[in-house]
Amino acid sequence: MTHYRSIISKLTFVAVLCFSVLFSNNNLFAQDGKALFSQNCASCHAIDKQLTGPALRGVEDRWSSKENLHAWIKNSQAFLKTGDPYANNLFNQFNKIAMNSFPGLSDQDIDAILGYIKSAPVPGPQKEGTPSANPNDAMAEEGDNTLLFGILTLILAIVSFVLLQVNANLKKLASDKEGLPALEPVPVWRSKTYIMFGTLVLFMVGGYFTVKGAIGLGRQQNYEPEQPIFYSHKVHAGVNQINCLYCHGGAQDSKHANIPSVNVCMNCHMAINEYAGDPLYTAEGKEINGTEEIKKLYSYAGYEPGKPWDASKAKPVEWVKIHSLPDHVYFNHSQHVSVGKVQCQTCHGEITKMDEVKQFAELSMGWCINCHRSTKVQFADNGFYSIYEKYHDAIKNGTMDSVTVENIGGTECQKCHY
Repeated sequence: MTHYRSIISKLTFVAVLCFSVLFSNNNLFAQDGKALFSQNCASCHAIDKQLTGPALRGVEDRWSSKENLHAWIKNSQAFLKTGDPYANNLFNQFNKIAMNSFPGLSDQDIDAILGYIKSAPVPGPQKEGTPSANPNDAMAEEGDNTLLFGILTLILAIVSFVLLQVNANLKKLASDKEGLPALEPVPVWRSKTYIMFGTLVLFMVGGYFTVKGAIGLGRQQNYEPEQPIFYSHKVHAGVNQINCLYCHGGAQDSKHANIPSVNVCMNCHMAINEYAGDPLYTAEGKEINGTEEIKKLYSYAGYEPGKPWDASKAKPVEWVKIHSLPDHVYFNHSQHVSVGKVQCQTCHGEITKMDEVKQFAELSMGWCINCHRSTKVQFADNGFYSIYEKYHDAIKNGTMDSVTVENIGGTECQKCHY
């Protein structure tokens, strides 16, 4: 009888522990879809807002079947050849810009992404008195339930511990009633089992946070520093449609995008000396006087309105750098912009809707690798890729319909590290 009770006690402990672990893993499953969405979809899609591609809420309802949607996500160009009317209308609606292919995503991965899209909270109405011109509100990330699930897991662990104590006491009472000798229960702080279990928990928790901190070392996603002059990309690149390359010409021709010099700013602001557009707001909701910010530019330029400007008196604006890569990482803007035809928004987000710029992408190695695996290169009629004869032949023979960055060595270590 005592032997059976010991077995039942152990089974109870294992069952409760497994239940606790499985329950805590619900959070992991819930986060998988969000992580996959961030890595593969967020550069072109939002859930409730049209970006480079359409808003994704209700995307399953817009397709005739989930199988077609899966096929479209994995290879949109191949699926277009089936003549599906919705797919072709979508392709034409977005100026015939091909959607990236994601052959590496399994059906389970895609279902996880679709599940995350379904479960994402619908944005509520804007609170009265909140500045509507602040785009950072619309770009805020959805809430995370990690803390909630962590608390529930802790509660379940405490319940399992209490149940073990109750089981031990019941076992002692039953033994006493039957007249069987019973050993006094070992105190928790002296029990090797509990000490080992507590040590393992501390080791796992400490290891998790150590690894997470090490992985995130040097990353600064959503970094949004205050600049010496409030420069609104929304006003310049969005409202006034100034091409990014007017200020960042190096992005097309060199490794670095470059920060424009003061004289580039003064090309326009010699004539524009006051701001009369929509209200400007900081990330904290503080309203900005645009005309005063132009005066700050004049101070750096050494310019007095109404008088000839002596450019030799100008001093550079001390802009705070936002996007930084480790010294051992090679990144060439012109290779991506001119050769790869990558849009600025892919890495920098909706820059045309930002008053204060922040780092949109995490710029991690995994983020770059995922992009290289799925992004097609402009292979045809591109002399830069003329050496890849086998891929040209494969396209002519119909065995390949496109070439990704990975195919031409975009995931090889020496391509980015030197």
